[in-house]
Amino acid sequence: MADETTVALNRRARHDFTIDETFEAGIVLTGTEIKSIRAGKANLSAAYARVEHGEAWLVAAHIAPFEGGNRYNHEPKRTRKLLLHRSEIDELLGRTKAKGQTIVPLRLYINEKGRAKIELALARGKQLHDRRRDIADRDAKRDVARELADSRRGR
Repeated sequence: MADETTVALNRRARHDFTIDETFEAGIVLTGTEIKSIRAGKANLSAAYARVEHGEAWLVAAHIAPFEGGNRYNHEPKRTRKLLLHRSEIDELLGRTKAKGQTIVPLRLYINEKGRAKIELALARGKQLHDRRRDIADRDAKRDVARELADSRRGR
């Protein structure tokens, strides 16, 4: 796993959502799309996934057109099919319908075999008070760590 190269991160996902479970999925890409991804020209900030007609789809992920591409270059924000097992798709569909969860892409990466993969999360949206609590917890942990470090140094 040390050879995985992260291409794009969705930093807002962990801030705006509470992550319950993660999945790994493959993506169906064209030739110019994989070349752009390997060049690091992808963005997941506005992306989300959904299940339609028994298939999983990645929506609004931006993969920039390949600079060396010709007239057959791809659309940057086209909907892309995700490759998941049937049981995973059924679980995603059931949990998004029943529990009000959403499917959020966390990161896009190239695995050790050179294949583009995406890490998906089943998540629940955070309310404002949840975000504030997370920020307060993070600040408290930082303060405790700072005090411990100062006490070790003898200050």
